[in-house]
Amino acid sequence: MNIHIERACVSDSEEILLLQKLVYRSEAELYGDFSIEPLVQTIEQLQKQFEDHIILKAVDNDVIIGSVRAIEQDGTCLIGKLMVSPSHQNKGIGKMLMHAIEDFFPNCRYELFTGSKSGKNMALYEKLGYKASKVRAVTPDFTLVYLEKIHDQPL
Repeated sequence: MNIHIERACVSDSEEILLLQKLVYRSEAELYGDFSIEPLVQTIEQLQKQFEDHIILKAVDNDVIIGSVRAIEQDGTCLIGKLMVSPSHQNKGIGKMLMHAIEDFFPNCRYELFTGSKSGKNMALYEKLGYKASKVRAVTPDFTLVYLEKIHDQPL
């Protein structure tokens, strides 16, 4: 494996969206809801995100095997859509993507969310220093957990 992280470009949209729909299918199955935003996002919506988001990709032999995106709003880096191909999970790629996206936004507060039943996601984020900050019930069966990480400010 020769995995590297780099900034994605609009021409990667189709490959990223296919990966997104593959990866988030297991989340949809977990919650019994196939209308979750990652599964219904259009190519046009993703392409528009390139205008104001940093979108990274993990590449192995010219194939995109992971991605993450983020945008800064009022000193908070909002991180979203961390995904790694099922065949490449549990190899540290998610952690590599998270460190890389954080590096684009130094001295920020970081925030992300995941579903309350997504134990593997929660474990990864907690390992990376994220702490649950709030929960929001979307439906009676679906709750989002928001996690935050405060970047160490230099003295």
